[in-house]
Amino acid sequence: MTTGLLPQGFHDRLPPHADAAAALEARVLAAAHGYGYERVDPPLAEFEQSLASRLKSGSAQDAVRFVDPVSQRTLAIRTDITAQVGRIAATRMAHHPRPVRLSYAGPVMKLRAPQLHPERAMRQIGIELIGSDAVAAAREVVTVAVEALQSAGVEGLSIDFTLPDLVDTLNHDAVPADKLAELRERLDAKDAAGVTAIAPAFLPLIEAAGDFDEAMARLREQGGDVLASRLDGLQQIAEAIPGDVTMTLDPTELHGFEYQSWFGFSLFASGSRDAIGRGGSYTIVLGDGREEAAVGFSLYADAILDSRDASGDRRRLFLPLGTTAQRAQALRAEGWVAVAALSEDDTPERQLCTHRLDDGQVVEV
Repeated sequence: MTTGLLPQGFHDRLPPHADAAAALEARVLAAAHGYGYERVDPPLAEFEQSLASRLKSGSAQDAVRFVDPVSQRTLAIRTDITAQVGRIAATRMAHHPRPVRLSYAGPVMKLRAPQLHPERAMRQIGIELIGSDAVAAAREVVTVAVEALQSAGVEGLSIDFTLPDLVDTLNHDAVPADKLAELRERLDAKDAAGVTAIAPAFLPLIEAAGDFDEAMARLREQGGDVLASRLDGLQQIAEAIPGDVTMTLDPTELHGFEYQSWFGFSLFASGSRDAIGRGGSYTIVLGDGREEAAVGFSLYADAILDSRDASGDRRRLFLPLGTTAQRAQALRAEGWVAVAALSEDDTPERQLCTHRLDDGQVVEV
């Protein structure tokens, strides 16, 4: 006897939320397509080694693994589509002139998830610009992210920038190599005492967080010439963002930026409990050991949809018995979801309709 229960971290998405997810995906990809990002569709699983080694500093430690009965090699279910897009760009599309612009959407799965965010199966949507991580490329990717979300009706957008390799840029051998990882962790956790114990000179970086303009000013004072060009680039990226999007800067934030290089960003929306997307610059490892720069972003459909009421997207028109096929077709051509009655006792309420056709006129229920 089946109970209908699902494993922890998995869920069904029911109407109208599944329709809302499909609409969100279509709008985001359509906005990206307008900028030249063409869609790829990699498989759900592939060889573990390929997934783990394609991105510099990337790994497959959270991936569900199993042995392929055909090849007898270990396969892994993807936890992030970015590495697969990197593989495609480095192999199947290695001949393509750079930069190459690609978009994608599909499910991802994790072996485990934290208690606060127990979802293990998610839907990921994103774009990757491969062949450059220059300011112009980064500016385009951030612009597409904001425009795509706004076109999908996401409100109250804010963007939080970070500089993932800031410690390495400023270090200059001031901190022993065996202490760098701990220093990054303490800075990420905003642990002032821990930072002071390792390298007091880095303590001001914790304070250089908050409103974008104010944080940039503090960083310019502390970073001097070492950070000048990087902060100039970040400023140019920020100038492309519409004024109704809130901007902040947290230069030591590392959570979610395990493989990003000189800049990263998190996206938030009103009503969201966590980031609805992340992006930034990174490096793809090619088959011959060479590296290729790239920049992109990933959106988490579940986080976006959980921050809004999908019931408001449901507009259904009830067609009583006797409505002609021609009239029904015309209404659907106008954009209505037109649900036809199948019996005399059928009602708009039974069919979850928001409107009904009454004497040829559309009336709200």
